[in-house]
Amino acid sequence: MRYIVTADHEIPTRAPLKIAPGEEVSIGDRDTEWPAFVFVTAPTGTGWVPARHINERGSTGTVLVAYDTTELPVSAGEMVEALSNDPESGWAWCRNQSGREGWVPHRVLRAM
Repeated sequence: MRYIVTADHEIPTRAPLKIAPGEEVSIGDRDTEWPAFVFVTAPTGTGWVPARHINERGSTGTVLVAYDTTELPVSAGEMVEALSNDPESGWAWCRNQSGREGWVPHRVLRAM
């Protein structure tokens, strides 16, 4: 599905995190703005991951589903294509016109 971006979305300065099933992670706080997400620390870095992708055991957990935290910076007026939609978390995995991919929040997307 194609979308037009309604507001700028800037990406965090933290490097993206890619986790794989079976990886052990430490679990931190739940995000107050995006309640579907928990902050995890993995051997390769840190990032926000949907809690449903982690088998939580207190302050640690095992990754159930591969996940990439890469976000796509977008500007108002830009067109993107959603390759995967995650309504539970409020984000879509999108590709911009130059071929770059990453997560974009639904709140800045309007269907064309």
